[in-house]
Amino acid sequence: MKTAIVLALPLLLTTVSSQTFHWGPCPTPMVQPNFELPKYLGKWYEIEKLPASFEKGTCIEANYSLRPDKTIKVLNVQKYKGKVRTIEGTAIVQDLREPAKLGVSFSYFTPYSPYWVLSTDYNTVALVYSCTDVLRLFHVDYAWILSRTRTLLPETVYHAKEIFARDNIDVSKMVPTDQHGCEGGP
Repeated sequence: MKTAIVLALPLLLTTVSSQTFHWGPCPTPMVQPNFELPKYLGKWYEIEKLPASFEKGTCIEANYSLRPDKTIKVLNVQKYKGKVRTIEGTAIVQDLREPAKLGVSFSYFTPYSPYWVLSTDYNTVALVYSCTDVLRLFHVDYAWILSRTRTLLPETVYHAKEIFARDNIDVSKMVPTDQHGCEGGP
């Protein structure tokens, strides 16, 4: 079994090369204390992210709204090759004692993935993290710096990266999202 994992690992890593892999289990960062979901709802623009194969293009934004059944509608929008693409998903608060630890899914056939709000002031910036362990041998993680506007001051981005680093999240491979030429953008 161990040999099969060792042999399959390089193949897995090359097939999803735009992901960020690290050896060992996921870090366990602190999340936003006293998280208030109603204040978090609304539109957020992606400023920077760790590379993700499911996110390509420009003008990436997400809009969160509460459904009548108390689940959260997640509507992601992006421009890719000149076309606007949208995808709708569902987020849920998985444990009412930790409301900043959400789960999100974009298909009825996939389990909820972690969507943890590490920090937010609700009006300017939010830091979001997701991590999945693979047999506790390695983990795949994602991180986003979000803003209520299409731009953030460089010092705000720098401070956001310091918060990730404080929680042992490697954001050295973060890339900026192009928010130029977007509707309502710079």
